[in-house]
Amino acid sequence: MTFSIDEAFLPAILTSQPMTDDEFAEFCAEHPDLFFEVTSEGELLVMPPTYSWTGVCNSDLSGQLSAWAKRDRRGVATDSSTGFVLPDGSRRSPDAAWTLKTRIAQLDPTVQRKFWHLCPDLVIELQSTSDRPRLLRDKMRDYMANGAQLAWLIQPESRSVTIYRPGQEPEVRTNVDTLFADGPAPRFVLELASIWNPL
Repeated sequence: MTFSIDEAFLPAILTSQPMTDDEFAEFCAEHPDLFFEVTSEGELLVMPPTYSWTGVCNSDLSGQLSAWAKRDRRGVATDSSTGFVLPDGSRRSPDAAWTLKTRIAQLDPTVQRKFWHLCPDLVIELQSTSDRPRLLRDKMRDYMANGAQLAWLIQPESRSVTIYRPGQEPEVRTNVDTLFADGPAPRFVLELASIWNPL
């Protein structure tokens, strides 16, 4: 499926036919300058590459999570290029995520090297100036509905973090420089000073 969208109209929401994992991977490869996600309703979300500033922040965020995961050894960290197929059928790519190895081991060995059909235990999204807030909030709620045990929505523009936990209302914290994870990753500490100002 080929198409073109003027960058002024991105992010965009399109409709598409259902795709298998391999078909979705092939579709993404046909459009390497765009990023795609699919909602549980089958809507195809088309997003432009992140701004450079956001890319620096994303790299720092993923680096902190990856370094901790290697020390902790109970799970693995993934970055924004990683796709997951959630239980409701949606296809999502969190900016950073962490998943227990015991859950990955339960997957069919034939799919362990493809898209994991599960929701990560810890999900982190970093809001860019190009993101639509409503779509991000919907995405965070989807993570929780699909089994995430902890999710953080980091908003650098307002220096705030919205924390999502199962069965609880979202908690908003502002002007914090350190986040201490609870739930599945109780020893992970995220330093936010370099996210608020990466230069």
